[in-house]
Amino acid sequence: MMKQITEKVKSCGVLWLEGLREACCLHRVVILCLRSKNLLMRTGQCFLLNGFIFLGSIFVLNSVVIPALWWILPDQCSQLVSHELCALGGTLKFYSFLRLALIQLFYALWFYPLYVFSIVLSTLWYNDIAKYGYAAMGRSKLTVDKVSSQNNTPIMQNAIQAKRPSGLEGVMIGIGEQVYSILLLSVFFLEVYATGFIPFIGKVLNFLLLSWMYAYYCFEYKWNFNEVALDRRLDYFQSYWPFFAGFGSPCVLAIFFFSPLVSYGIMAILFPLFVLTATGSEADQEISFERSKWRPAGVERLPIFYVSNNVSMWILSLLPLEKQDRTQDRKAQ
Repeated sequence: MMKQITEKVKSCGVLWLEGLREACCLHRVVILCLRSKNLLMRTGQCFLLNGFIFLGSIFVLNSVVIPALWWILPDQCSQLVSHELCALGGTLKFYSFLRLALIQLFYALWFYPLYVFSIVLSTLWYNDIAKYGYAAMGRSKLTVDKVSSQNNTPIMQNAIQAKRPSGLEGVMIGIGEQVYSILLLSVFFLEVYATGFIPFIGKVLNFLLLSWMYAYYCFEYKWNFNEVALDRRLDYFQSYWPFFAGFGSPCVLAIFFFSPLVSYGIMAILFPLFVLTATGSEADQEISFERSKWRPAGVERLPIFYVSNNVSMWILSLLPLEKQDRTQDRKAQ
């Protein structure tokens, strides 16, 4: 019994280290950027917006604006130019209120609009970065299908083709998968947020769930380009959960100990880099094969999305009956 547990722990450790190693292969980013000028431009724009402008604004606020306000509007009588002002009881309180109001005004007129603008624009850029990186790799869906055909029997190939209807039905299935995926990951994000309030083990769970979430987002771009079905993605992800926990760890570690705004700025810079490392990774090539062809992981499948799946299906069950029939086949395995 102890030997089996030891072997499973060892397998988890090996897969976690493999995921960490894949995430740290940042040289792929340099290679892909050298191959594609569009990719280099988009990545540079992402760094300029989120690094120089967003994080730079935070640095200016903390290093210049706030110290200047404390100098102009001090909170001690000894720092006032005229000590007669100190005789007035409400002067320091007024200065404190005015200082706080000006800082909040800076946030309201600059940081929060910039934050929303950065989220919207970065989301569009991330998709472009993944697309250009995927093109720079010289990959296509045909390449994946060719590899898959070499590793599957004709019966398996027919089964795969049967699961991919063409025409309007295929488009509707694709839209349904995207809607369900957004709902599933939104509920999972709420799980991540809620675990942060659990005493003692909350931070550890929060770190682990964030690692999985960022890893899934990084690989999802490539899986979308390869037209991998949603149920296959979730099944593969939950079967190799130690690998993806290791892959997402560096990104989470870089933002885990900072304030929310600083964490966002750092994440917005690092995320496209990990998207590109995921695009260049070959560790998940077998996702295009039948499950029987997946290499033995040595660990049990972990239902990471169990709660978010059930909540998502409950939400979808509230839709009209005719729409339920179209969404039932999107249920994760």
